[in-house]
Amino acid sequence: MLSLDFLDDVRRMNKRQLYYQVLNFGMIVSSALMIWKGLMVITGSESPIVVVLSGSMEPAFHRGDLLFLTNRVEDPIRVGEIVVFRIEGREIPIVHRVLKIHEKQNGHIKFLTKGDNNAVDDRGLYKQGQHWLEKKDVVGRSSVLLRNTSPHLPQFPRCC
Repeated sequence: MLSLDFLDDVRRMNKRQLYYQVLNFGMIVSSALMIWKGLMVITGSESPIVVVLSGSMEPAFHRGDLLFLTNRVEDPIRVGEIVVFRIEGREIPIVHRVLKIHEKQNGHIKFLTKGDNNAVDDRGLYKQGQHWLEKKDVVGRSSVLLRNTSPHLPQFPRCC
């Protein structure tokens, strides 16, 4: 069994080897966290890299595609732009295109989204009583796409 072999290997290590392995693992984890935090600062997005989980944006994006996001506060949201947004009460952010923008006289902007492969807009996905998204709902905007071309990468079931 895998777990028993691993434990046997750990038992055979002297204290110095074990300490070295734990230190190596800690350095790998902390390096990954530093890179992630650095990407958050550079891109302005709380989640600088996301995976497309559904077919709602086909043919633009397919399940398994990786999107690199930016979220600069000074850039206005435009019709046709692809945004990743979070809805209150849902953990998983949604990747859809801005369909309409509603700008109030005070400059406050609200917008409506829709998946390219969906028949209707996203009002049915928003929380009850919400008809528009606001800039605070945006996790990021799609800036770079890495297409999932590998048959070995997971293909996620269609959800939204």
